[in-house]
Amino acid sequence: MPSLFTEKTTGIKNGFDKTLDGSFRDPRKAKVFFVPEPELKTKTKLSGFRKTIFLDRYSLKDKEGKSLEEYPEQLWERVSKSISQYEKTPALRRKWYNKFYRAMEDYKFVPAGRILSGAGTGYEVTFFNCYVIPDPHDSRGGIMERITQTVEIQARAGGVGFNISSLRPRGSRVKKVNGTSSGPVNWASLFSSANHDVIQQGGSRRGALMIMLHDWHPDVLEFIQVKKDLSKIPGANLSVCISDKFMKAVKENRDWKLIFPDLDDPEYDDVWDGDINKWIGLGKKVDVHKTVKARKVWEMIAEAAWSSAEPGLHFLERSNKQSNTWYFEKLIATNPCGEQPLGAWSVCNLGAMNLSAYVSSDGKFMYDDLSRDAATATRFMDNVVDANFYFYKENLIEQQKIRRIGLGTMGLGDALIKMKIPYGDKSSIAVIDKIYRTIRDSAYVASSEIASEKGPFPEYKRDKFMKGYFIKKLPKNIQNNISKNGIRNAVILTQAPTGTTSLLSGVSSGIEPVYDFEFKRTDRTGERVVYHPLYESWKEAHPNEEKPAYFVCAKDLSPEDHLAVQAKIQEYTDSSISKTVNAPNSYTAEDVKRLYTKAYESGCKGITFFRDGSRAGVLESVETKEKPEIKVEVDPTIERPFKVDGSTYKLRTPVGVAFVTINETEAGEPLEVFINVGKAGSDVAAMAEALGRTISSAFRFKGSVSAKEKAREIVTQLSGIGGRRSVGFGPNKVRSLPDAVAMSLAFHFGFGMNGREEPGQITLMEKVEETGSHVEADICPSCGSNSLVAEEGCVKCYSCGHSEC
Repeated sequence: MPSLFTEKTTGIKNGFDKTLDGSFRDPRKAKVFFVPEPELKTKTKLSGFRKTIFLDRYSLKDKEGKSLEEYPEQLWERVSKSISQYEKTPALRRKWYNKFYRAMEDYKFVPAGRILSGAGTGYEVTFFNCYVIPDPHDSRGGIMERITQTVEIQARAGGVGFNISSLRPRGSRVKKVNGTSSGPVNWASLFSSANHDVIQQGGSRRGALMIMLHDWHPDVLEFIQVKKDLSKIPGANLSVCISDKFMKAVKENRDWKLIFPDLDDPEYDDVWDGDINKWIGLGKKVDVHKTVKARKVWEMIAEAAWSSAEPGLHFLERSNKQSNTWYFEKLIATNPCGEQPLGAWSVCNLGAMNLSAYVSSDGKFMYDDLSRDAATATRFMDNVVDANFYFYKENLIEQQKIRRIGLGTMGLGDALIKMKIPYGDKSSIAVIDKIYRTIRDSAYVASSEIASEKGPFPEYKRDKFMKGYFIKKLPKNIQNNISKNGIRNAVILTQAPTGTTSLLSGVSSGIEPVYDFEFKRTDRTGERVVYHPLYESWKEAHPNEEKPAYFVCAKDLSPEDHLAVQAKIQEYTDSSISKTVNAPNSYTAEDVKRLYTKAYESGCKGITFFRDGSRAGVLESVETKEKPEIKVEVDPTIERPFKVDGSTYKLRTPVGVAFVTINETEAGEPLEVFINVGKAGSDVAAMAEALGRTISSAFRFKGSVSAKEKAREIVTQLSGIGGRRSVGFGPNKVRSLPDAVAMSLAFHFGFGMNGREEPGQITLMEKVEETGSHVEADICPSCGSNSLVAEEGCVKCYSCGHSEC
C-alpha cells in the first residue's frame, strides 16, 4: 500500500506562471498528493430523486459519462482529498483532509455544487458560482468582447453579472457610422440571446446571467418595464441599482434627473467606464436627458415587479459603503442570484452550513458544533481559492488579491421545525440572531487565524480595513485578533441559493422556509403523494391530529414575515442575500412599494419579489384580445360586445386549480372561453391560454354551424383526454386540463360526456382565502411534474431536482 500523501504530478495542462504575490503557483501546475482511499465505515445508499441528483450532477464520471461513485462518502473523500492538497506540509494535508471529511460527513457542511462535481476530477471547470465582468465599453467591439467573455465563463459553469450603464441611451448619435444607438435595453437582448439560446453551463443547463442598470441612466424607465413583455430578454435577470441619493429623493418627493456623459467630450472613449461619479469628479460635463419625479420611478419599479416579478432591486451604494473592500474595490454589479455584489473581474466560491444537522434529537441547537465546523468550512473555502481553475487571468489576479469566499447556510426552515419554533415568528428571529452571530464570529476568528499562518489577503491594509462598516460591528476581541494577525479573506459570508445541494442533503433550501409539506411526485411507478420528511415522521407519530403551528411553509407567511427574516440575517452577513419574498395574488402594487421601502429601511442590500400570478398571462392577453379587430369581408367573426355575461367554474385538475370562464351572446350562444390555471407566465398558463384562445376563435367565427354545436363537438373531442395523472373519482374524475374544460362546457350547456347522456358534473369546492404567500407550482421541463417552484431568487423542481441557477 502506498505511503500516505505520496506525490504525483497532475496531467492538467499548464496555466499562468505566478499569482499576484508569487506565493502560490497556478493550481493547474500544482502537485497533487494522493491519499489511499480509506475503508469507508459507512456506505449511505441514496434513493429516489436524491440518488438521481447525486449520480447525474455530483458523482465522478468516466469518459463515457458513467458514474464511478455510488455513495456520498466517496464524494466527500474525493473532495476532501483534493482541497486538502493546498496545505503546506504532508502533516497539515493529512490533518485537514480528516477535518474537511468530518465537516462534510452527514451533510453538515455542503460545498457548492461546482466544487462537489469538479474537485479532484481534473476537468477545467470553475469551482466558483459567482462572476462579475467589467461594464462593456460603449462600442460594438466592447459589447462583443463582453459577450465572448460571458460565453467562455458560462461554458465552464460560472454565472455572470454585469452592468450596462456604460452604454449610451437609445437614440444617441453614433458619429462613426452616422447613425443612432439602439440603447442598452436592446443590447441586453443580445446578451440574453447568447445566454438563453446558446450556452449550457458546464454542459448541463442554460447559462445564468444578471444585467443591471443604474437609477440615473436615461433608459432606466424602459429597463424597468421591458420584461412586462415575457418575450423580451428571457435569458437574464434584470435589476436596478439604487442609490441612497435616489431613496432620499423618493422620501422627499424631489425631482430626479436622468443623465449621461457628454458624448462630444474628446476623452469620452478613453475615460468613460460606467462610473458616473468618477466622470463628474473629473469635472466632466453630463447631459440631462429627462427630469422625472423620483417617486414616479419608484412607483414604476413597484408596479413592474407586481406585474412581472422584475426588475429586482439592489441597493448598490449601500453595498459599496458597507463592503469590507470599500477602500480598494468598487462593486459594480451582482452575480445572477444577487447574493454577491462584486467588482470587475471579481469572483466568489460558495458553501453552506446545514443548520438542520445541528439540532439534537431533543430539539436543542448545538451552537458549539456549528462554530467548530464553520471554522473548518472557512479554511476549506480559502483553499478552494487556490484549487480553482482560472480561465481568465484577470479573475486569478482579483481573487488572489481579495480571497473572497461565501459561507452561507441551508436547512434553516427544517432546523426551526425541529426546535418547534414557527418560521417568521418573533421567537424565531431571536434564534436566528444567535445562529448567524455564531457563524459570523467563528468564520471571522478562523480567517484571522489562517492569516497568522499563511498571511492576510494582499490588499489588507489594517488601518483602513478596521474602519469598515461590518468590521466595526464585530465583538472587540475579534477586532483585536484581526488588528493583530490580519485576515485571510476580505469577504467571508453570504446567503446563496442552495438549489440541488439542499435537495441532495434532504433539507429546506438556503434561508427559505419549507416550500410545502406535501406534493405529488410522478415516476415510472406512477403518481403518489410525497411528504416532507419531518412532517411525515410527525404524522406517523400523531395520526389524525391537526398539524402544529410550528410546521410553517412558504404559503403561511406574509411578505413582511419573509422580509423580517432576511433583514435579521443581513445583520450578520458581510455580503448580500438571495431570497425570494413571496406574496399572494391579492398583494397590490402599493403594497409592493411599501415592502420595497421597508426593505431599504430595514438594512437589506437587495430584494427579489414574486407575487402569485405576477407575470403577464391569460387576463392581460384577454384584454389585448378585446381591442377592436379589423373586419374582413369573407366569413367575418362575431364582434365582441362591450359587456357580456357568463359563468366561471372552479375545478381541481392534475396541473392545479383551474378557473374556466364561459361567456355568452345575448342569444345564449357561446362566445368565448378564458382558462386560468397555475401562475401566469408559466408553461401551464401558456397552454391554458392557447386552449382558451383556440376555443374562443372557433366560437367567434361565423359559419353554417352554430356556436353551441361547435361547443358540443369541442366537448366530444376534449372529453376523456388523459395524461399521467388525474384527480377525483367516478363521474368527478378529471384526467387533464382539456378534460376539465370539456366538463365545464358540458355542465354549462347541459351536454352529455364520455358517451353519457346526462350533463357533465362539477365538484363544488369551497373558496380558498389568500392569507399567506401562496405560489402555484409550474411544470418541470425535465421530468414533467407539476413541482417547479420559485424560491431563493431561483427556480427548481422538488420532484427531480432540476434547477435554473
